[in-house]
Amino acid sequence: MRRIVIAGTGSGVGKTTITIGLMAALKQKGYIVQGFKCGPDYIDPTYHTAVTGRPSRNLDSWMVGHEAVQAICAKGCEGADIAIIEGVMGMFDGKRPTTNEGTTAEISVLTNSPVLLVVDCAGMARSAAAAVRGFQTFDERVRIAGVIANRVGSEGHFRLVKTAIEQECGIPVIGFLTKEDALHIPERHLGLIPSIERGELDHFFAELGERIAKTVDLNALLKLAEAPALNVPQSYFDISKSYDVRIAVAKDAAFHFYYPENLELLQAYGAELVFFSPLAGEPLPNGVHGLYIGGGFPEEFAKQLSEQQSVKQSIKTAIESGLPTLAECGGFMFLTEGIETTDGAHYDMVGVIPGRIVMQPKLVALGYREVKGEPGNFLLPEGLRARGHEFHYSTYEARGEIPFAYETTGLRGAKKDGYQHQNLIAGYVHFHFASCPQMVENWLTKCKKVKDHG
Repeated sequence: MRRIVIAGTGSGVGKTTITIGLMAALKQKGYIVQGFKCGPDYIDPTYHTAVTGRPSRNLDSWMVGHEAVQAICAKGCEGADIAIIEGVMGMFDGKRPTTNEGTTAEISVLTNSPVLLVVDCAGMARSAAAAVRGFQTFDERVRIAGVIANRVGSEGHFRLVKTAIEQECGIPVIGFLTKEDALHIPERHLGLIPSIERGELDHFFAELGERIAKTVDLNALLKLAEAPALNVPQSYFDISKSYDVRIAVAKDAAFHFYYPENLELLQAYGAELVFFSPLAGEPLPNGVHGLYIGGGFPEEFAKQLSEQQSVKQSIKTAIESGLPTLAECGGFMFLTEGIETTDGAHYDMVGVIPGRIVMQPKLVALGYREVKGEPGNFLLPEGLRARGHEFHYSTYEARGEIPFAYETTGLRGAKKDGYQHQNLIAGYVHFHFASCPQMVENWLTKCKKVKDHG
């Protein structure tokens, strides 16, 4: 098996462009490529999936733990010729500044994968070797196998950097991109996802792959990526219990932030997933026993969603009738009374959660969350904790006192958050079910009761 981690010396060094370019170049050569992303990111995996044709997966050692990371990696690699794992931020940046927890470096160790280090070489020659040497010696468990020089001034500049690094660090520099490269990943903005899904960037991906193939030695990459098979003692998805229930899953350009493992764990426990598109005017499917509305960008489609009266009514009626429902971030926003966009316009939403969403011009929340359920939370009863993350540009303005769904703990401490009523759990947190598979069982148990009582 071939696996390689694409790590950067810092955030913004161009590793996403290079990662996607490498995926495209290898796909063009006929290889089956599997993408992974370190950390809690939904956007970059969308690129990976579009380029490779295979669902990309997140590897996050803080959210799901070490064994689950290995199981997720092994499952994703099935049937692939090479796995390319895109790092997060700089290689040693993660949960806290004092440990490797949650870092790209830790993922490389857990998956026993060599690292291809992307170095921003603008304005450097021999100094690039000093930077690489520092990364080599920082943690001896991490195996940096090679380097790509990014933002070099010319091919002559690249040769200077290559000579210095290979002499002082003893590893190959297998290619480069110049500062003048016109091909850059389009800004990862809210409206980008639909364009990817419509195939509008296919030409860009093809051109990027061709560009990378000209200045990166792909044969050297394939050799560096050789790695031992992952030793996973028991599949994380081998479940002995089975719940014969149907879960409706909202999935379209407005709601599409789902970890693949979340859906796979529901299926592993016997649930049938029934996908529908609120944006396309599809009401809640008949004969379902639960509802999952994930994150996404409802604010980008607020007008269209507000006009889907039959969709909103079908969801409201079902939730008020006790349908066990989990709504995360964008789904939570959709279930409120309305969304106010940054231009001051107001759009009516489903209306089962008292209060409104107000979009903000700046990022409101970003980071990991440990979640403890409040009394009455059927997903996370007393003593049970799960992990996830938040990333949103909006605030929730509650109408009156509301029953909180859970307590979240992040870098800024603990706070009560979310909303619960009857069988509805909603809030800004994106859960990773692999952090607490018991919440899946709790959900499906509740769905089974709804089914049995007709």
